[in-house]
Amino acid sequence: DLAELIAFPTVSSRPVTAIAAWMSERCEALGFRIERFDDPEDAGKTNIVATIGPDRPGGLVLSGHMDVVPVAGQPWSSDPFVLAERDGRLYGRGTADMKGFLAATVRALSGIDRGDYQRPLVLVWTHDEEIGCHGSAHLAQTLLDDNRVLPQACLIGEPTDFRILRMHAGHVGVEVTLSGQAAHSAFPELGANTIEAAAMVVETVRSLAATLRAERHEVEGLDRPWVPVNIARIEGGSALNIVPDHCVVQIGFRPLPGMGHEPIVERMVDAIERLSLPAGTRGAVNVLRVTPSLLTPEGTDLESLLRPHADDPRTGSAAFATDGGNLARVGSLPLVFGPGSIEVAHQADEYIDGVALHRSVGVIAEIVRARCC
Repeated sequence: DLAELIAFPTVSSRPVTAIAAWMSERCEALGFRIERFDDPEDAGKTNIVATIGPDRPGGLVLSGHMDVVPVAGQPWSSDPFVLAERDGRLYGRGTADMKGFLAATVRALSGIDRGDYQRPLVLVWTHDEEIGCHGSAHLAQTLLDDNRVLPQACLIGEPTDFRILRMHAGHVGVEVTLSGQAAHSAFPELGANTIEAAAMVVETVRSLAATLRAERHEVEGLDRPWVPVNIARIEGGSALNIVPDHCVVQIGFRPLPGMGHEPIVERMVDAIERLSLPAGTRGAVNVLRVTPSLLTPEGTDLESLLRPHADDPRTGSAAFATDGGNLARVGSLPLVFGPGSIEVAHQADEYIDGVALHRSVGVIAEIVRARCC
């Protein structure tokens, strides 16, 4: 199963229709009812929801993303889209993040009779998680619009080395677009220089970042209990002899677990609007993307079921964002737990240990039987 999944080159810039069809066929053969949620704005991008068992309270969600990060320019020792085994490790793009979990789920469920389910099992396979959890955001909104909810118990099978993670920060992208007036550089007073305006915006955001860093929040389990801000990209101007009439500044920040993004955006907008920008320049602030944070309370039923299988009995925080923040919007209490290490994800020669992959098959089967059978 893993070899077939790795062979789909589902880099986020490419369609996922082929792997979605493969997952759908495998799940349908196991008795699941398949729903396909196509992204109306991006051809070739789709989410799959597969359900088995009666429609009653309880049950479980198992979720993973089908896309992977690019391999271009990385020094791979073998073809990243051909599964290779060396010294007990399985190499290939997505082995850890997170096609290993997808393959383990299919294998685990193949050993459960379709007539055994007494409560619903919902499989959620998403697209474009790697570029901002776009697929799960679209799916969550669609389910909300249809007044649908997911089971509370929700397992996101990201690579955590079998640690139970109940929270993570979000990731929000903001763009400041500055417009002005072009002029010959011999007469700069005739123009309105947007790069000069951008410099003021950058300094204002730096000041806000320092303020946010000083505002500590008491969230147990967080090593860095403040909101980090990154001035990530700036682009403007067209030629050395032209006063620049356009400039864009992109900023990212990471709201803490359980924290919404709107108050920080409002503070950023307010600070920029209070600037005395150079005459003739003006700025507009736009939110580019929102990956919600996640904060699942301690002591859930799923946590209790996972603890005997975990390599650490304590719950922790993920250093990366997941689809869990979006799935929490539709009734679930996600926990992040799975085989493989995030430390090898996104790198050349990404791998998952064969023993860990086999172990995860047993864990998934046991959790499904406990929650759904």
